Amino acid sequence: MTLAQYVNTFGQDLLRRYGERVHKLAINAGFTCPNRSGEKGRGGCTFCNNASFTPVARRQPGVGEQIAAGRRVIAKRTGARRFIAYFQAYTNTYDEADRLAALYEEALREPDVIGLSVGTRPDCVPPEVLELLAGYRERGYEVWLELGLQSAFDDTLERVNRGHGFAEYRETVTAARARGLPVCTHLIVGLPGEGRERALATLDQVLALGVDGLKIHPLHVVKGTLLANQWRRGEYRPLDFHDYIRIAADMVERTPPEVVFHRLTGTAEPRLLLAPHWCAWKWRVLNAIENELAARRRPRLAAAV
Repeated sequence: MTLAQYVNTFGQDLLRRYGERVHKLAINAGFTCPNRSGEKGRGGCTFCNNASFTPVARRQPGVGEQIAAGRRVIAKRTGARRFIAYFQAYTNTYDEADRLAALYEEALREPDVIGLSVGTRPDCVPPEVLELLAGYRERGYEVWLELGLQSAFDDTLERVNRGHGFAEYRETVTAARARGLPVCTHLIVGLPGEGRERALATLDQVLALGVDGLKIHPLHVVKGTLLANQWRRGEYRPLDFHDYIRIAADMVERTPPEVVFHRLTGTAEPRLLLAPHWCAWKWRVLNAIENELAARRRPRLAAAV
């Protein structure tokens, strides 16, 4: 058995559509976040590591250099020959459209880069940025707009200091889909004050609006965050391993088979991770989700093809 028998995974989706392995190359283009710059707030989300946002951390090699370095690593690991440039770190639409175009097009000039995946906040995607991304899609590139929603509940978003609400997400998804842009929504399971009921309610609201992809992962407690202080004081209790596995499986079963799962868990650097410790074991988590879905006997791949 493999996870792809039960989940419509992004890797398998790309393999079916392109006939070969396509790998994402993560890029840090030096952006910041309006929730730290002062435009929306200061300090960022309670679960974000402050140290990772220092100016030193933001000084990165150029986009082309990062692609070249990532290409070498992936070529040895998987043999993939085609790539998606994943603008991952921070808020990757938080700049003027012409500046964004220069960065995105630097990536697209690479002959083996077939598209872009752009991670951002739902309150940082103005019409001119949507038009820019839609233009790349019209030129035949693979394009994904990745929106960090985390929760559909405004009280939770306020509690973790996100600086936006569900209304901004609704508006951006509607505008993106009107332009034919595929949307991948990021959700965090185990946010303060949330359990299974809210995780599934958030998923239901996201699915009701329409979405093409999902990323879910458990909340990590990492050093240098407000959440870490809350955890030390006993004000936040991380999600149990088995609870996460059951919730993740519930979310898979609740999701239409045509929706692609880009992620089912996430890890943090061991030097930064405080809790839960099982978040360091990616394959243990994925194998457990696979086993849970197998036990429920709900194969998904055939339905998704």
